[in-house]
Amino acid sequence: MIILTRLHTKMLAAIFLSFGAMAPATAEQPNVIIIVADDLGWNDVGFHGGDIDTPSLNRLAAEGTELNRFYTTPICSPTRAALMTGRDPMRLGVAYGVILPWDNNGIHPDEHFLPESFLAAGYQTAMVGKWHLGHAQMTYHPNNRGFEHFYGHLHTEVGFYPPFANQGGKDFQRNGVSIDDQGYESFLLADEVSRYIQERDKTKPFLIYMPFIAPHTPLDAPLELQEKYKDINTDLAPARAKNTDDTRLISKLLMMDSARPMYAAVVDGMDQAIGQVLNTLDEEQITDNTIVLFFSDNGGAAYSVGGADNAPLRGGKGETFEGGIRVVSIIRWPGHVPAGEKMTQIMTAMDVFPTLAEASGVIPKNRRALDGQSLWSAIANGTAMPREDFIYFASETPIAGHFNLTAFNDTWKLVQEIDQDQLETTVTNYLFKIQDDPNEYNNLAQTYPEIVADLSIKIHDWRALHPINGTRSYLVAPPGWRAPKDWASYPIPLDQLQEEPARGMAPSKKTERILDAQHGERGRLTYDCSPTWWLGGFCLKND
Repeated sequence: MIILTRLHTKMLAAIFLSFGAMAPATAEQPNVIIIVADDLGWNDVGFHGGDIDTPSLNRLAAEGTELNRFYTTPICSPTRAALMTGRDPMRLGVAYGVILPWDNNGIHPDEHFLPESFLAAGYQTAMVGKWHLGHAQMTYHPNNRGFEHFYGHLHTEVGFYPPFANQGGKDFQRNGVSIDDQGYESFLLADEVSRYIQERDKTKPFLIYMPFIAPHTPLDAPLELQEKYKDINTDLAPARAKNTDDTRLISKLLMMDSARPMYAAVVDGMDQAIGQVLNTLDEEQITDNTIVLFFSDNGGAAYSVGGADNAPLRGGKGETFEGGIRVVSIIRWPGHVPAGEKMTQIMTAMDVFPTLAEASGVIPKNRRALDGQSLWSAIANGTAMPREDFIYFASETPIAGHFNLTAFNDTWKLVQEIDQDQLETTVTNYLFKIQDDPNEYNNLAQTYPEIVADLSIKIHDWRALHPINGTRSYLVAPPGWRAPKDWASYPIPLDQLQEEPARGMAPSKKTERILDAQHGERGRLTYDCSPTWWLGGFCLKND
């Protein structure tokens, strides 16, 4: 039955693609702007009652619909991979950790990205901000993933003022060429997006992806914003998650200054930048024909140097409690999306690609099956679309061998914390009836051991999808590794690369599949194959 379903899916996709290839973008198709914050806390926006000024985000919430149960992975790169592909980051090999400067991996070039479908449909496409999906080869570069225009940074943690460096190497470019634009990072991004909108080809719609650095560490902001928040309350509610609360306690014992004032200043600056983009849409008289989607890439960094506040949600960035994966999100399209409403159904980063494609009349060109689904009918019409299937997220960041895992749907949520030491593995289970207990106070693991056992098996099988050489929590570079002086020069050009992805050590495809089966739960050698245990662990070929 699984094989038939996949074959039918491919046949239908081929039919739709044939029609889509003949359908250029029309004047009626909406523009699309996807704005992504980096580590924004649940309680750090005005419309959630927070004490940071966010008038621009408040405006979006008043004029659009809050996606009140929008979920991302607990960390950065996996969320961005899910957004761009509509697929599960576990399959992609970007699940447990982010892509670090010394890594040479990215998202497989055979994976289809959201902007590629919009570009094929006649859209202009631009990305302005932080990439963090691969930098070692041009196959991973934004300009080779569907973005005609790229202005920004390949990495994270480049700071908010020049030289915008990572590991000492400058990381700021326009379409592969290093640049020296001066100013505050959030405002530079707003200037670039506004310029792009004003200078666009007005006969075609546009797709803009605007992923901020803000409010990720290392935090910095203009002096007037620092002054504005110097006396903000820093006595935040406990996160009710050990690792996060431990960092706060240690910080207090060491008498370190709270990160909260600077964090608030950074959030305010990001909101101002968003306001500039919204004003540009107004000035160009295209607000009513532009979908604006905003969300954070993960829960707020509530640990001591992060400064975020996710209350009343539990936990924060890196953790699979709600504070790490349930994020602030809004969608606005006047006349098409209800104003001032809340959608309480589950939506994930994997659902963004198919949802925006349906809303825009764009036929997705993906060859591999999406793990996400379109929620457009739920957003626009209030159609009930309950989640009976389970959603899975993971993180091994920041501590190697400490895994944060979850499986959840509308009814149940299992959180697992797994510690792998040299001689033993410890598993701690938390089970919640998540609709009744959204803030995760009541651990029902002892009451429903059979549900814990069932969801544990599901998580176990899901983790077996991870490519064996995917991302892990390696926070330091290999011994002796050196960063380039300028990251724009780092990616290997396409004409210096082999035509096909590297085969690896297996001498043949047949041997690779045998070795893949022998690896079992450890992960996959064969890309994008799901182990079929009734076939002895051999993969069904998905490509």
